[in-house]
Formats: sequence, structure tokens, C-alpha cells
Amino acid sequence: MSTGVRRRMGVEERRQQLIGVALDLFSRRSPDEVSIDEIATAAGISRPLVYHYFPGKLSLYEAALKRASEDLAGRFAEPHEGPLGARLLRVMRRFFDFVEEHGPGFSALMRGGPAVGSSATNALIDSVRQAAYEQILSHLGVADAPPRLELVVRSWISLAESTALIWLDGRRIPRGELEIQLVHDFAALAAVSAAYDEDMATLLKTMVEDEPADGPFAELVGRLIALGS
Repeated sequence: MSTGVRRRMGVEERRQQLIGVALDLFSRRSPDEVSIDEIATAAGISRPLVYHYFPGKLSLYEAALKRASEDLAGRFAEPHEGPLGARLLRVMRRFFDFVEEHGPGFSALMRGGPAVGSSATNALIDSVRQAAYEQILSHLGVADAPPRLELVVRSWISLAESTALIWLDGRRIPRGELEIQLVHDFAALAAVSAAYDEDMATLLKTMVEDEPADGPFAELVGRLIALGS
């Protein structure tokens, strides 16, 4: 039977609770639209107590963003097993899971939310992009990317961000189609670069040599052939 006595949280436990509450609210509405009063009410504490743990909404937003950025960066981690196309597709599915779970907050961050422009926020965004970049290189078996490969991978990461933002604005294209399209986009960017660079051509051959007939890369080739028939 409950005694009705509320357990007193420690400092770090309370901070983590507030970050979780803020993340939940930012996931449903733009951070600009969420007030400290709402966060306090959702956490079951007073407004002054929120300020005891965080000096303002910006600092709380940055703390929530840090947790979200660590989550998002982790979704690019993928075992180095099986064909590359299938691995990239699993990564894109987890990426869109995150986008769907944190839609308004993700959109506000990329388009210009309350913390955009601060050095802390920019560093967090860059850390996610860098984590994604390093993960892709690791799957390609490359430690130090030559300029053309760096251009392909970083361009693809930017394309994934832009695609997710456009999808959030009305979701007019089925999510599953965009996930596979982004995998095709990666292969297409690599193929165009391979037409200009011998090292990229060699890498492209390595990318597709273990691709099964029903894999994402093979599907793209089939679609392109069908266009010319």
C-alpha cells in the first residue's frame, strides 16, 4: 500500500528526470513552444526548482540535446556483418525511427531552434555528423578517406538530414521508400565519383562484390536498367 510520501530525488537523479521530461516535450512540440512552467508541471516540481538545476531553458535544451545526440549517434553503429547495402538500410531505418520519435525537436534543431548558434549546440550537431561519418568509413574499411570519398560520405549524411526534414513536413512520401532511396543515393554518389577517380572505382567494386541479387544495390541497378528498356 502506498504511504503517499514522495521520495526525495538526489541532484543528478533530478537533473536526469528534467532532461527526460524536456526531451519528451521537445519531441512533441518545437522547443520554442515549450515553457519552463510546462516542464516543471510535467516533472511535478515548482518553476524555481527547475532553475535550481538549470539556469534557463537554453541550458536545459542543450542538456536534452546532448542526450538525444548520443542516442542518434548510436543509431549509426552497425555490426560489420553481411552486405554493405543491407547494413546501410538498417542504419537508415534506425535513423528514421529517431526522426519519427523526436520530430519537432529534430526539425527545430536543424532549421533553427532556441539553442542553434550556440557553440555547445553546434558542437553536438557536429559530433553526430562526425560519428556517422566515421561509422560509414569503418564499413568501407577506410581509415583515412581521400578527398573524393570524404565528399561522397559527408554529402550523403547531409542528404539524409535534408530528406528527413522534408519528410517531416507532411510525410507525403512513404518512410520506407525514403529509407531505401537513401541507400540507393549512397551507391549513386559513389558511382558518379568512381567515374572520375580510379581509387573510387576500386572502392565501388568492393562495395558491390558481395551484394546479393535481392540486395538494395542490386535493386538500384535493376531499376536503372528498367528505365532504359
